[in-house]
Amino acid sequence: MAIVLFRVDDRLIHGQVVVGWGRPLGVSRIALVDDQVAGSAWEQDLYRMAVTPDVEVEFVTLAGAAARLRDWQSDLRRTLVLTGDLETMAALHAADPVTVHRINLGGVHHRAGRRERLPYLYLTDEEMARLAALEAAGAAVAAQDLPTTPPVTLKALV
Repeated sequence: MAIVLFRVDDRLIHGQVVVGWGRPLGVSRIALVDDQVAGSAWEQDLYRMAVTPDVEVEFVTLAGAAARLRDWQSDLRRTLVLTGDLETMAALHAADPVTVHRINLGGVHHRAGRRERLPYLYLTDEEMARLAALEAAGAAVAAQDLPTTPPVTLKALV
């Protein structure tokens, strides 16, 4: 299995993703799935600065990622697929539920309407319902800020 993690983190590429997850999982590629970033060279340059030269970064649109999931999965490079929001991750799951079967909730931060579920995870009731629907569709959803901390199940977040 070349895709080692599907993570939702609204900060996208930052130290916790690169060092906290990337190193322990032996990641050699990060696929950042975001339509806006995929079209913005200066944003891509900023995110590349957070990654060591031995880690490849691909910036892809949602449509591009959906088309590449099976390729990444069969590739020998250990890949972390990263989205900045739940909607994008849900769309990836809908495109290929067999490949996108385990979803890690990382940093999803406060904004209007969200409430704290964990210190690093703020979700609206609607977002919780969307996550429950993902689980009902076969995805395993858990919150976990780092691989050294125990995962928190969706049921425990209610």
